[in-house]
Amino acid sequence: MNTTPLISEKPAVKEPFPVALLSLTVGSFAIGMTEFVIMGLLPNVADDLHVSISSAGQLITAYAMGVAIGAPILTLLTQRIPQKGLLCLLMILFILGNGISVFAPTYAVLMAARILTALTHGTFFGVGAVIAAGLVRPEKRAGAVSIMMAGLTIANIVGVPLGTFIGQQLGWRASFGAIALMGVIALGGILLFVPHLRQEQQSGVAQQIRALLRPKLLLFLLIGALGNTSLFAVFTYIAPLLQQISGFAEHSVTWILVIFGCGVTLGNMIGGRLADWKLMPSLLGLYLMVAVILGVLTFTIQSPVLAVITIFFWGVASFGVMPGLQVRIMNLAQAAPALASTSSHSAGNFGNAAGAFIGGLVITHMGLASLPWVGAAIVTLALIIGAISYAQERKQGNGAA
Repeated sequence: MNTTPLISEKPAVKEPFPVALLSLTVGSFAIGMTEFVIMGLLPNVADDLHVSISSAGQLITAYAMGVAIGAPILTLLTQRIPQKGLLCLLMILFILGNGISVFAPTYAVLMAARILTALTHGTFFGVGAVIAAGLVRPEKRAGAVSIMMAGLTIANIVGVPLGTFIGQQLGWRASFGAIALMGVIALGGILLFVPHLRQEQQSGVAQQIRALLRPKLLLFLLIGALGNTSLFAVFTYIAPLLQQISGFAEHSVTWILVIFGCGVTLGNMIGGRLADWKLMPSLLGLYLMVAVILGVLTFTIQSPVLAVITIFFWGVASFGVMPGLQVRIMNLAQAAPALASTSSHSAGNFGNAAGAFIGGLVITHMGLASLPWVGAAIVTLALIIGAISYAQERKQGNGAA
């Protein structure tokens, strides 16, 4: 009797980690630094360039609007450039923008350099997400995107405090010099490790715009914008919340933000795994968690210990959404994945601005303590829209079956 099994089972071979992903992560780390480090250096910039703090603050607003408006336009204009070549071009512009910032003689020149740098932001993440997803098997796409985006979250934990320290010790221009150096390292990694992936036939501009204007895709761009609106309605004013309500000293806020950043990084990685497992259920579950946690923060913000714990889990849930949302938007725009991915960053930046504005209105008319529950209400709206869309999708799927 032959006892040899009909099918021989081979042990599963673990796929090697794509080193190219690390190059993308370094690039996103550098971009995260240049976006946020200015916040800690505003007084230094204002003194050196002889402008007011409010005028210096417009450097942040201009950057956000450069990402929101310029990124989709730049993506369309560069669609014929191969993806690896486009990433290299973006990093060269990024290095140039930060290099100009180092030597900017006037406020106007620094503003122009910030806008130039901002144009690279959304397009880098849009194209980088498409490349990251193409480096792995389809069921690992969200995890790959989360690894690339981890650079942005790690920048908040390590890069921004380090850049601020450099700026305070050596002058704010040295901070931008360090960021430009990070850009050079990222460019080298892209040149060496990112492969020339086979690029799908590019659709025409009109076809890509039509793909972007699909109602379901616009709906998820709105959901992403609402999520960021909720986040920044509270996060923009986290320092006064912690100092005036929780009772923390000013110097303690920095370390609490580091704890929040650790939660953000953990959430980004967990969110990628969850999205690869069950995309829409995990997205809806995470939005529900954000709403619940912000509701809880309304009460725990009164207690220093409970406030810190709640803020950590808020960071986990808020950024756990990001990889899955990015992949969902790319899936909904098969004809224009890079443009859709870039547009998600634009929508997010509009949400950032809207959140800061709404948070200011809430403080003026309702008080600082109302911020968490207002943030919970905004993200609940995103959850409701997403749940209705998912229910209709399942209904249509069952009907087709």
